[in-house]
Amino acid sequence: MILIKNAHIVNEGEAFYGSLLIDNDIIKRVFRSGGPVPHCDTSSVIDANGAYLIPGVIDTHVHFRDPGFPDKADFGTESRAAVAGGVTSVLDMPNTNPQTTSKEAWQGKMDMAAAKSFCNYGFFIGATNDNLEELKSADYSKICGVKLFLGSSTGGMLVDDKPLLQRIFSEVPALIMVHAEDERIIAANREHFCKLYGERVPIECHNLVRSAEACYKASAYAVELAEQTGARLHLAHVSTERELTLLRNAPAVSKNITAETCPHYLYFSDADYKRLGARIKCNPAIKTAQDREALIRALSTERIDTIGTDHAPHLLSDKEGYLFKAASGMPSIQFSLVAMMELVNRGALTIETLVEKMCHNPARIFRIKERGFIREGYKADVTLIDKSVKTIVKPDIILSKCGWSPYENMEFRSSVYMTIINGNIAYHDGKTFKGAAAALEF
Repeated sequence: MILIKNAHIVNEGEAFYGSLLIDNDIIKRVFRSGGPVPHCDTSSVIDANGAYLIPGVIDTHVHFRDPGFPDKADFGTESRAAVAGGVTSVLDMPNTNPQTTSKEAWQGKMDMAAAKSFCNYGFFIGATNDNLEELKSADYSKICGVKLFLGSSTGGMLVDDKPLLQRIFSEVPALIMVHAEDERIIAANREHFCKLYGERVPIECHNLVRSAEACYKASAYAVELAEQTGARLHLAHVSTERELTLLRNAPAVSKNITAETCPHYLYFSDADYKRLGARIKCNPAIKTAQDREALIRALSTERIDTIGTDHAPHLLSDKEGYLFKAASGMPSIQFSLVAMMELVNRGALTIETLVEKMCHNPARIFRIKERGFIREGYKADVTLIDKSVKTIVKPDIILSKCGWSPYENMEFRSSVYMTIINGNIAYHDGKTFKGAAAALEF
């Protein structure tokens, strides 16, 4: 058994001082301060010294690049970065090589993660223009959902057949997570800027090519399809103020249409392209300061339901060149929790809301069994956050294989002290430990 004592426990809308007893891989008891606490061998007692104790973060949007891109990342390196960032479970995207668009490819990734992963894992199956029957026959007690690209991005998995889209939303018995950008608007914008600049379109034009209008139109179409069919829709990486108008301000459990935003949309704006260039080039593009501030305000509402990283490593050499040559995507999973904690420190949201959007709602929306909450009988996935030790992002602490971060040289006023997965310490005092990861069930 492990006893975590003197913790500031944050769970299900409240914060209280108490202790947590873990028995093997299960949360056995939660004790409030002042009540009786069991005796444990001193080697099994962790004194939290007032640190926040939260459910382990569930990141429902990662690209660990495995299989197919071993120079950029692999499941071992990126899951190691995840646990160092307080993340206990991840859902990985299908645009790998080979693409995860069949049950056989999905099983191959499951076998790979079982051998490599430091954290719990699940995988999407990807929609294409010709795999509807595969999607309909998949086992969604083991597969977390369908990833659908309504805009082209890394991996070339655009689905643009409207009758097929109607059938996917109508016939597939699973949550559909959508990358929403309108391809015709992007193509027209691209042609316009190529006429202006030739092949040397500057990075600063990225949010004008992959525009707010492109995001809104595709998101509105996805919402329309979901409303017509009753499908469960999760809008990935919402990046604009206008998209928020499509979303209900209601608890995640009461609606079929939910939405995610990402830390980089809350930290950067188009003004940062001049300073950071392609390091912050991602799809959808980072938009204006007005969009950023609107998304930050929305964190305190229930229009935004989850915070996912869209962790997408590339080598810095892949990020070189002008707009249409530099790769889109950035690593971020190791610093997502401390970045969001910084917004808590600034008063942009409460710690209870952070836990709702990074722990509880991912479990609710994706129907992840026995995780995402500090509840007796649930799996012992928890994270301790030290409120008194800063995180300064320097290259020597970055664990992602690509070796860089858009948050380099930023200072956050908290740090991840410990990550426990299935009752085993996966991260502590700068060290990662493997052996506790499990496949998620839905």
